[in-house]
Amino acid sequence: MTLATPSTGVSIAPDGRRFFVLARLDGSTGPQIVEWKDGILVPYPDVTWNGWAKGQDPSKAFVRVNAQRIGPDGALWLVDTGAPGIGNPVLPGGPKLIRIDLATNQTTRVYPLGPVTRTDSFVDDVRFNAGHAYLTDAGAPGLIVLDLASGQARRVLDGDPSTVSDRAVSAEGRPMHGPDGKPLHIHADQIEVSPDGRWVYYQPSSGRMSRIDTRYLDDTDLDAASLATHVERFADTPSTGGTAIDAEGNLYVSDTDQLSVLKLMPDGSRTMLVQDPRLVWVDAMWIDADGRLWMPAAQLNRMAPFNGGADRVAKPLRVFTLDIGAKPAPNDHR
Repeated sequence: MTLATPSTGVSIAPDGRRFFVLARLDGSTGPQIVEWKDGILVPYPDVTWNGWAKGQDPSKAFVRVNAQRIGPDGALWLVDTGAPGIGNPVLPGGPKLIRIDLATNQTTRVYPLGPVTRTDSFVDDVRFNAGHAYLTDAGAPGLIVLDLASGQARRVLDGDPSTVSDRAVSAEGRPMHGPDGKPLHIHADQIEVSPDGRWVYYQPSSGRMSRIDTRYLDDTDLDAASLATHVERFADTPSTGGTAIDAEGNLYVSDTDQLSVLKLMPDGSRTMLVQDPRLVWVDAMWIDADGRLWMPAAQLNRMAPFNGGADRVAKPLRVFTLDIGAKPAPNDHR
């Protein structure tokens, strides 16, 4: 499948509908969330949600969506960073988690994340388990635990070494630099939940994956110091664009330097799943009901903001699939 604009995530509904988040890190305009209909990318859920402009209410439209995925409830969930671009501060009312009913194509709930974000936050991704949503903050390093029923959110592991990038992210063998020319550090980024709901796996984009038992994350009475003692180092992963997890608890981790995808078993052992020069910055992956792994080659590292203003993205952009003979984790999506 080919796209004109980099996609940093794909979701496939049980009925075959396909949804993409389009990266706008280069300052380009246009819809951020789209549905693939007969080869045409249609703004989803509508033009209004995709039509935010400076000066408008950031709580009622997409400021900059970084992640989208169909959750275990069958709804489409969107993570809005609330900041209009890289290096821009978060707008009041901008950071939010949005739920869209795919049956009606209507927004059913918006969870404001302002109380648990900061001006330098970059709410990155989300996963679900037992009435909770877990989100990563790649800007102000930490995790966010959201009670989906009450809407109450808490910051946890705030500034913990497991959420902080201690090395610059790299891709195609080169350290990446931000628009300011400094080495690029992307803090807590990728996140997955084990199929039995016990473990939350997470890591900075530069790698070194940790995990923590969900019973501790969900415990509102546990203080920050006590919570930190339950963090475990899981795997020394490479610089990574995206991850996925299957029904057996195997993790799929993209390697942005080796242009490959690794398979990490629950015991921490690993194997090379696929390596191909076309797999440039594989971002958020997806396992469909037919056992295929969807891999959007976003080429994020080649975009102008990370190359001193020079765009090296090779178009068209592609989303690759690979038959892995595995099913998605039922607590991840249907």
